[in-house]
Amino acid sequence: MISTALVAIGHDFGIGAADTAWLISVLYLASAVGQPVLGKLADSFGPRRVFLAGLVIVFASGLVGAVAPAFGWLVVSRLLLGIGTSAAYPAAMSVLRDEARRVGRPAPRTVLARVSFAALGSAAVGPTLGGLLVALVGWRGIFAVNLPVALIAFVAGLVWIPKDPARESAVTSGSLRHTLDPLGIALFSAALTVLVFFLLDLAQPMWWLLAPFGVLTAVLVGWQLRRPRPFIDLRMLAGNGPLARTYLRHGVSYLLIYCVMYGFTQWLEEARGFSSGETGVLLLPMSVAALVCSLLGARTKGIYGPLALACVLLTGGSVLLFFVGGDTPLVVLLLAGACFGIPQGLIGTSNQAAVQAHAPPESIGSAAGLQRTAQYIGAIAASSLIALAYGPQAGDSGLRLMAGVSAVLGMLLIVLTLTDRALRARS
Repeated sequence: MISTALVAIGHDFGIGAADTAWLISVLYLASAVGQPVLGKLADSFGPRRVFLAGLVIVFASGLVGAVAPAFGWLVVSRLLLGIGTSAAYPAAMSVLRDEARRVGRPAPRTVLARVSFAALGSAAVGPTLGGLLVALVGWRGIFAVNLPVALIAFVAGLVWIPKDPARESAVTSGSLRHTLDPLGIALFSAALTVLVFFLLDLAQPMWWLLAPFGVLTAVLVGWQLRRPRPFIDLRMLAGNGPLARTYLRHGVSYLLIYCVMYGFTQWLEEARGFSSGETGVLLLPMSVAALVCSLLGARTKGIYGPLALACVLLTGGSVLLFFVGGDTPLVVLLLAGACFGIPQGLIGTSNQAAVQAHAPPESIGSAAGLQRTAQYIGAIAASSLIALAYGPQAGDSGLRLMAGVSAVLGMLLIVLTLTDRALRARS
């Protein structure tokens, strides 16, 4: 929802697109770390407990954002939101894993599709709802809406999510420290934070940051290889090529999708002069296309076909955006949004099915968390590209730069997908 509020927030606090990009990056930075951490907690202590605890943090984030007196408070709110929402997806996958064990058969593709549809539905309709909220009550409504949403979800979770089955917990098998690998989490968080600081100022890059990033990464790799239960199981990823390629494909795909979700919306408001509400309506075709295609993708038996189509559309949409300008007809703008909405639906369900197929069953929660980590690293890269392309204000030249880079990445994504034999084996 915040994609249509960035311009209004920037105007209120007197800052530009390069600064408001932090509202994107800090959430995904927190989520990139929080998803696998909470996935491990869901595997160890039970998904219901972890999901409900996450909703308490979401509620707190809404309070902080709704009354924020300064921009820094909004950054804190988004940080809390990233941590709280990180519980949802890995907890859902853990619930499905537990239910599959109970009934003695794998979760059907249609059930996985409903999880994907829920995630895609909230993300897809977000820009449209966000635009309406900003138009009706102002940008603070984007944060305040988390209060009733968190309360409703908490009550629904208490009523409908099955109680956590008995499992060997970290308390009985050792210690929480042994289960979570806090040093690994700290090293990963530090390395990713340093990388984000570097990426968010590519116009005047602080090259010296690459040195601590390299050192932290090297120490992280060495520590993870020595740990019996590491935060990121590098040995498992090195020996599981299909899963590693799924993470790479997912991250690059969402880099392109988030460039449109955040970059294109800012251009529509600042360069074309549309209001937040009008921008939300303009993105409605993208939202509808994502929702419909998430259901269609779930009905297909294979993974290769939907992913190949999605990659082609992402590349085509990027090329189309390269030629968009101040006098581009409205119908072309709608078509450009739809070109990114269709892949959003297909990629979500297909890569989720790939993770379910290739990840070790006993660690599906943390594996699902790492899938979202890849997605959020793509989002961080997208916010960095937007900040570089736009600077203080979105314009036609910045949109072309962003679209050109996206088109090149789209072609690489096509090659990565078409040459993956594991995808054909699942078709």
